Amino acid sequence: MFKKIYFYRARLFPALITAVPMLIFINKIIAVEFAIPLKNIYDILPLITHLGLSAAIIFLLVQINRFVAKEIFQRWYFRDELYMPTTNNLLMNNNTYYPIAIKNKIRDKILAKFQIELLSADEEQQNCDNARKLIVTAVSQIRNVLRGNEMLLQHNIEYGFWRNLIGGSLIALFFSAIIIWYGYSNNLPDQITIGLISFIVFLIPIILSKVIIRNYGKYYAKILYEEFLSLQ
Repeated sequence: MFKKIYFYRARLFPALITAVPMLIFINKIIAVEFAIPLKNIYDILPLITHLGLSAAIIFLLVQINRFVAKEIFQRWYFRDELYMPTTNNLLMNNNTYYPIAIKNKIRDKILAKFQIELLSADEEQQNCDNARKLIVTAVSQIRNVLRGNEMLLQHNIEYGFWRNLIGGSLIALFFSAIIIWYGYSNNLPDQITIGLISFIVFLIPIILSKVIIRNYGKYYAKILYEEFLSLQ
């Protein structure tokens, strides 16, 4: 149940949004250039999910968006998981986001529940990467025990939606640029306008990607630890 909710909201919806330039490209450029007898979907974009070809493209984008988001943006900003907000902003000893008392409660609970002892401040300075890896391991265990938590699921969906939308925006930018180029090459003002609007719309999430991913990641991390502390 929870997996389906996450799939639809965090993976499918971003794919639907970012699929628009690719669908325009296929319908108005590929189909016209090669005389492919496809039904014109240019004027009925709200119905794209009911078309077989569109559905296949959207399913493909679900996979591509997630891959691009994780392998480019998330890896770039967080160096895999070692600098995720769950690691970098909350449990490292040199971070002051949480008061020491709260941080110690989280660390003590991790030790009691998972037998994972996080490094002290001195040990952390000597081996920062190892300290982060231990926190990453602890976080994965926390996620397992909180699986099905509705509050955490909601924040996970929000983070996943924006991360995948940003990944898909990179693909959408590429097809928007092709639409603009094709419009200029064939003197088609309508396509130039549509391509420019699409390019600007999908450029915005990429420009703001660092702020969006970090902030939503921080919201998720905060809820993760708060819900973990509330466990009996």
